[in-house]
Amino acid sequence: MNAGRLDRRLQFQRATLSDDGFGSVEVFASHGSPVWASKKDVSDAERWRAGEVSAIISARFVLRSSAFSRGLTPNDRLVCDGVTYEISGIKEIARRQWIEITASARADR
Repeated sequence: MNAGRLDRRLQFQRATLSDDGFGSVEVFASHGSPVWASKKDVSDAERWRAGEVSAIISARFVLRSSAFSRGLTPNDRLVCDGVTYEISGIKEIARRQWIEITASARADR
């Protein structure tokens, strides 16, 4: 991986519980500072569920390994170019030099 390919800014979000008066709700807020990453789209799909058509985009993001990036979990999510992605997988690449995140977003929202 070449640092020159880190051409996208990612903002991670972490869920916190908030009381809305009727019960607890998950509210996502920014988690940490934005980080540079590379992005590669890996697939797109259309699905029919209960009469609803949805379009899903899957992508892989690679970012530098750090204490912050190693603390990310699939419960977090990320925002890239205004699109919110749900994280489905996180793995280490090249002996703690890079982190690869697989995530998907609904393209029809």
